[in-house]
Amino acid sequence: MSLADLIGSSAEFRTVLDEINVVAPVDSAVLVQGETGTGKEVVARAIHDASPRRNNRFVAVNCAAIPSALLESELFGHERGAFTGAVAQTNGRFQTADGGTLFLDEIGDLPLELQPKLLRVLQEKQCERLGGSRSFQIDVRVIAATNQDLWGMVQTGKFRADLYYRLNVFPITLPALRERKDDIPQLIEYFLERFARRAGKHIQHIDKSALQLLKAYDWPGNIRELQNLVERAVIVCESDTLFVAERWLQQGSAVCLRARDTRSALAEHEAEVIEAALAESNGRISGPSGAAVKLRIPRQTLESKIKRLGINKYGLRVRLTGSPSQLQAAAAGA
Repeated sequence: MSLADLIGSSAEFRTVLDEINVVAPVDSAVLVQGETGTGKEVVARAIHDASPRRNNRFVAVNCAAIPSALLESELFGHERGAFTGAVAQTNGRFQTADGGTLFLDEIGDLPLELQPKLLRVLQEKQCERLGGSRSFQIDVRVIAATNQDLWGMVQTGKFRADLYYRLNVFPITLPALRERKDDIPQLIEYFLERFARRAGKHIQHIDKSALQLLKAYDWPGNIRELQNLVERAVIVCESDTLFVAERWLQQGSAVCLRARDTRSALAEHEAEVIEAALAESNGRISGPSGAAVKLRIPRQTLESKIKRLGINKYGLRVRLTGSPSQLQAAAAGA
């Protein structure tokens, strides 16, 4: 990924390119902000590839895609025996990215209980595996990204202020596609060439009415939505001219509106994962068959998550177990 892969010539987008050129040569933390689909990871990769770290790894972690119960081990690694089932020492993403760049996408979804550990890593350049007592040096540049109002989260106590300042050394705000509509023809040509070559088609023109339609659209899904639409148009195209059906845009808006609820759905998913583990364990938290073992996390971590998410483990026990003997066994393992 290079600056040449960032498509656009509008004044709004040139500002972003200038900021990438300024910050790429140094090791400062970068916070990339923008709506979903604006290309935050593309920008992060461009910063890495224009930096002195370009020959080392670029490691990406989506903090919203990994269940909170597993995120600590994923980021920092774990020692053998850190929890039941940890049969070998495992390196985390920080150690994997040593010498290179670690991209923390959806940083606003990082659980509060992990934020102090991330802050310590950023401040001291040292990392400690889950279940370990030995710290080791790391040399990692961190680029974080979010589509949330991170400062607003600080003010409401959902994100640590000290971590926010540590990540926000050099902020880059990506404009929404509706704010850089002059770039739409270039982006369409870029995606058209890519998808037409992949499909073995020779599409040389874009229907004028289709282009006008695309420039007038509000693009709630931004560049990702445009990319998907061009790919769909290439698939159905049977001539040398690309056409677009207006109904596709309406469907795209509906999908994007549903995507706004993703954050709350992810929180619900984490609760469902924990409740499912408790169900499989008959409400038992610890022990060889407890939920903590199934989730591969320490018992104390699971207890704190149950409290934070408001899961009634006792009520779950009552629903799942019907006999006094089962309830007594479950209580003995908690």
